[in-house]
Amino acid sequence: MLGAAREVGRSAILFSGEKRVLMDYGAKILKGEADNEYPMRLARGVDAFVLSHAHLDHCGAVPILYDHFHMPCLATYPTQALAQLIITDFIKIAGRKIPFSMNCYKRMVQNFFPVAYERELDIGGKKTKLTLHDAGHIPGAAICELNTEGRKFVYTGDFKLEDTLLHKAAGYVEDVNVLLTESTYSEKEHPPREETIEKMMAEISSTVEAGGTVLLPAFAIGRAQELVMLLHEHDRGLQVYLDGMAKGASEVILNYPGYLRDAHALAEALNWVEWVETPGQKRKALSGGGVIVSTAGMLDGGPALGYLVRMNGQPENRVIFTGFCVENTNGWHLINERRVKADRIWVEITLPVSYYDLSAHAGRKDLFEFVKKAGPEKVLCVHGDTCVEFAEELKGQGYDAYAPKLGETVHV
Repeated sequence: MLGAAREVGRSAILFSGEKRVLMDYGAKILKGEADNEYPMRLARGVDAFVLSHAHLDHCGAVPILYDHFHMPCLATYPTQALAQLIITDFIKIAGRKIPFSMNCYKRMVQNFFPVAYERELDIGGKKTKLTLHDAGHIPGAAICELNTEGRKFVYTGDFKLEDTLLHKAAGYVEDVNVLLTESTYSEKEHPPREETIEKMMAEISSTVEAGGTVLLPAFAIGRAQELVMLLHEHDRGLQVYLDGMAKGASEVILNYPGYLRDAHALAEALNWVEWVETPGQKRKALSGGGVIVSTAGMLDGGPALGYLVRMNGQPENRVIFTGFCVENTNGWHLINERRVKADRIWVEITLPVSYYDLSAHAGRKDLFEFVKKAGPEKVLCVHGDTCVEFAEELKGQGYDAYAPKLGETVHV
């Protein structure tokens, strides 16, 4: 376990058997905790690197690998394209803090090897085979299945077992020997999605009708596109603006229609909204009676923070979160303390703030259901703040379950 052991972030899991295969290598940006930002370093090279999806906590540190090692980077087409987008943005925002050079980044891109869903791929011979399954999380996200030495190992990455507007639900993987499962929401059930959307839309409509502006901070990959589709489906009379890295991500995602539930519906929704490109459009978006979908989802970076500060002090405006905000991010401070840090200065925010759970992760019930369908001999609980508790509950149901620690090697 090089990362994501009893924590969320910096996912990195090394499989060492007939072949050495590394799965994910992400970043975990925590203010004031520089030692915990990146996974543990590889001691020696691997035969292949598998990237489950293009969220920063799974891909943000990948270029580090190409400082000393040479290996193919196996992932779906959209994951590789989106990883370039998000890592480039990461470099721009973090500046000199990044522990890799642009040459490392370029070597990563040069070693991309695209893998389609449900296509078995030999890794360095015919004894170890990789198959990627649609994870239903973001475009291109994959559940990774490794077959070697007569046994099936499955790493879920992040997955969702419920249809959304953007994605079809992930499928189950059965007859698994060893399952490494995310545990993000092992202690929480997501509320009914349609009921949540209905309540959120009612709040948006009432705010806009009163002349206010609604700010929807959104993750650039997945959530922004889902929100645009949702708004388009439920109220085409709204004036909706799209800003931030979500614009570039949307362009990339549209290039891979086969990885979407309904590419035509996404394209139609993206043509419907106004893409903010100029200062004049920003002023128009803030003029009242509209909805702004903008990165960053946790208000750390991106134009969303600027919109929030300019909207502040006008009680008719509102902020609505649809995703989880990590502790000590601006989003977390806004929800819990009604303040954010802008240009190194704390700003008190008087706007109403709401939260509606539209998570792209499996909830508690679905996590248990996935384990049940997999029928594993061994379960390793990773990527969660309650991994230990999840493993204990699984033990109570008769599974051989364990939550490994950072740096620990588990023999299976």
